[in-house]
Amino acid sequence: MNYSMIFYIISWILNVEAALMVPSCIVALLYGEREGMAFVASIALCLLLGLPRSRKAPPNKVFYTREGFVTVALSWICMSIMGALPFVFSGAVPKLIDALFETVSGFTTTGASILPAVEGLPHCILFWRSFTHWIGGMGVLVFLLCLLPLTGGGYHMNLMKAESPGPSVSKLVPKVRSTAKILYGIYIVLSVAELIFLLAGRMPIFDAICTTFGTAGTGGFGIKNDSIGGYSIYLQAVTTIFMILFGVNFNVFFFLSIRKPKAAFECEEARWYLGIIAASTLTITFFIRGLYPSLFLAFHHAAFQVGSIITTTGFATADFNLWPQVPRTILVLLMFIGACAGSTGGGIKVSRILLMIRSVSRELHQFIHPHSVNKVTLEGRTVEQGTLHSVHVFFITYALIFSASVLIIGFDGFDLTTNFTAVAATLNNIGPGLELVGPTQNFALFSPLSKLVLIFNMLAGRLEIFPLLLLFVKGTWKKF
Repeated sequence: MNYSMIFYIISWILNVEAALMVPSCIVALLYGEREGMAFVASIALCLLLGLPRSRKAPPNKVFYTREGFVTVALSWICMSIMGALPFVFSGAVPKLIDALFETVSGFTTTGASILPAVEGLPHCILFWRSFTHWIGGMGVLVFLLCLLPLTGGGYHMNLMKAESPGPSVSKLVPKVRSTAKILYGIYIVLSVAELIFLLAGRMPIFDAICTTFGTAGTGGFGIKNDSIGGYSIYLQAVTTIFMILFGVNFNVFFFLSIRKPKAAFECEEARWYLGIIAASTLTITFFIRGLYPSLFLAFHHAAFQVGSIITTTGFATADFNLWPQVPRTILVLLMFIGACAGSTGGGIKVSRILLMIRSVSRELHQFIHPHSVNKVTLEGRTVEQGTLHSVHVFFITYALIFSASVLIIGFDGFDLTTNFTAVAATLNNIGPGLELVGPTQNFALFSPLSKLVLIFNMLAGRLEIFPLLLLFVKGTWKKF
């Protein structure tokens, strides 16, 4: 284990986080809020811990997959702890576990909250709360790769593999640093585009910026107590469209940007993703059509909630906890499916679901034709056995963590639907669940132990489980 390189990168993460807190200080100045001093103190602590070890790169730059996974996991933990300090220092969230829950929910783009109301919070706190979504959406390590000329040891790809969502990570261009810049370029362009459309709909600029942060990161922290429900149909429709766009594999946008539309439209995962959204929206519209004055409004709210849940954004325009059983069941299933690999969305990912279904189909075919050779394909290419193995292990590990989490938080004494959907909402980085953790409720009711379990779930879901689990394996910490 190359400890010197790990601490060097984590130090830079703290420096970057300090810089990312500066906009919140500016917001505090603009609105004349004393809470801005909480960010000044947090910035000072980040720099105090980060600057000394980041001034000189260590001579040994050997960096394997193990180091990449550990670095990413520790970076997200350190980033979350330091990111929680403004909440504590300002008094907005005085309890450390609650502040950590809120911050982890922000960085992991989950959107689950312990706050019963947000409209009374200072603007700088609301800004930081939403900004954590935008930071975590693409990943702070990917952002670091854009900025720093880190070379040697092959750790560019190891860091990106550990932080990027999905069963596999590929380079868009030969150099990983260039790939990181392209990804962030696409991310920024889409974010600016949404901001322009929201402003065109006369949304106040502060609201538009925070809503863009929440949509781009597929996070879902709102700055209104009713989430997005109080805005116009136009603004809700814009949010729906961009939630869905940010759930698409960014490779599609890359191909479109280099004028290869055929390659973009051949993305099988994106086609299935859009097909699932269309089928779910139409089905839910049918079942809730009597709850709204017109079929258009029923379709509008169905499309918004489907887009919000499958992309794991978590915004709400209606209390879907009051919808009939079939629409609620569909939304719970969408929580598990999630968005595309290589997007800012969470969940299991459409590509993994497709691979599992095709693996089962292959096994059934083998029973009928034992001597036949059947291959699992995706995007027109044969999927390697190693990739299928990793997908299978992911599902097993996911099921074990899910089951253990439901059991542990069950000791709080709440109903099964609440516990089940609370774990689903956090492990899949969704935000709201059903019953006591529905879109009009919050997660403050859980005990400190349950909140720690849900915090673990949010981090595990965002980091695709294994980087976080690797911290608990004894052999991880052996030196070279």
